[in-house]
Formats: sequence, C-alpha cells, structure tokens
Amino acid sequence: MSEEEKTAEVAAVEETEAAPAAKKARKKWPIVVGVVVAVLVVAGAGFWVWHEQPSFCNAICHTPMDPYLPTYEATPGEPATDKWGNELETASGMLAAVHRADESSDITCMGCHVPTLSEQIGEGISWVTGNYEVMATQAGMHVVPEKSLEDLVAARGIEPDQFCLNEGCHNMTRDDLIKATEGMARNPHVPQHGEVACGDCHKAHRASVNYCSSCHNDAEIPEGWISAADDKKLVKELESMNK
Repeated sequence: MSEEEKTAEVAAVEETEAAPAAKKARKKWPIVVGVVVAVLVVAGAGFWVWHEQPSFCNAICHTPMDPYLPTYEATPGEPATDKWGNELETASGMLAAVHRADESSDITCMGCHVPTLSEQIGEGISWVTGNYEVMATQAGMHVVPEKSLEDLVAARGIEPDQFCLNEGCHNMTRDDLIKATEGMARNPHVPQHGEVACGDCHKAHRASVNYCSSCHNDAEIPEGWISAADDKKLVKELESMNK
C-alpha cells in the first residue's frame, strides 16, 4: 500500500470516529440551552418575589430606606421608632406595622406602593445616578421627603383615596366608609370642613394624626396617634433641620 493510500485510509477512519462525537455534541446543546433557560427563569422568578419584599427595598436602596424597614417590622402595642427617628411609646399608630401584624393580611411594601414600569425605571435611574432628594432626620439618617397620596398615585392615574380604598386593601367607597363610622360622636370621614385625604390622618411610617384635633380640643387621640398640634411641631422641626 502506498503512502498516499495509507494517508487516505487513516483520514477515513478519523472521520468515521469523529462523526459520532459530533452527533453527541449536537445532542447536548438542547440540554445545555434548556438548563440555562431554566436557571434564568427560576432566578428571575426569585428576584421578582424578592423585589416585592421589604428586605429588597432595604438592601438595594439602603441609604434612604433604612429608617423605613423598622417601622414595618415594629409590633403594635410595643415601643418603636418612626421613619424620622422619633421614639414612640407604641407602634399602634403606624399603619405599616399595623397592616403587617394583621394575621389576615400578607401585605408587603408593594401591596400599598403599587409601582408602574415607568416609575420603577425612573427610580432605578435616579438611584444609579444618585439623582434623588433626601432629608436629614433627628437620628442622623436620611429619608426621602414625605409624599402625599396624590403624589403616590400620580403615575397610576387614580384618585388619592384609592391608595387605601381598593380591592386589595379596604374594599369600599368613601360613602361606605362614612357609613361605617356614623355611630361615632364626631364622624371623622364626613367632609364637612372640606376634602380631607386618608393620608392627612393615617400615616404608615410615623404616628398617625387626629386631624380633627386641629379645631376640636376635645378630640380623642387614639393609642399611638398624635394631635394635629404635635404633628405640626414635628414637621416644623424637620423642616428647620433641612434649611
């Protein structure tokens, strides 16, 4: 057998042996791709669940959100600290703590703060660039400025009351709410002195305020709440710190 014939025979054998290996490699690709896709799906689902948890807000946006997490984890009836660093005798007036403690509810940050995609993108860009506003607190921390319910629902295009009065939380209308408290000596939900938003009284991350006490000196202050006069004092002190 000539050298050329030997070379051709060796090449044929190598080609024959390589063919099964190539077929095996081709068979493995769908498996590899499937595993990668599965990992990405699981990781994405896990991240989505995590991003709805208070721990995500605290971990990712930790500078302005640090003071908020303790207000959510606080226990009604026990001492707590509000988002501004004020010591409270009880957390019973902070709705974040009250809602979390409700055994019939599994509410998280995004249960109330329902985001739109545009909001999340905007907040992400602001966080990465550092282009966001914060306020100094008495505890030496920094928090984002307090927003009204109108601000919080602007991107969703809904009425301020719907931040609270919706199917996922208090499934009722303002009229239903007025009827529910009509037995009180002074019905706080009747807009007899002009429009009063839910957030004027009910605060999530600091003590709620009895707005009626602005005029009525005999207005009862619920446990954990503060009077309108005390609220004005707290706000004024915070504003003076940030001039």
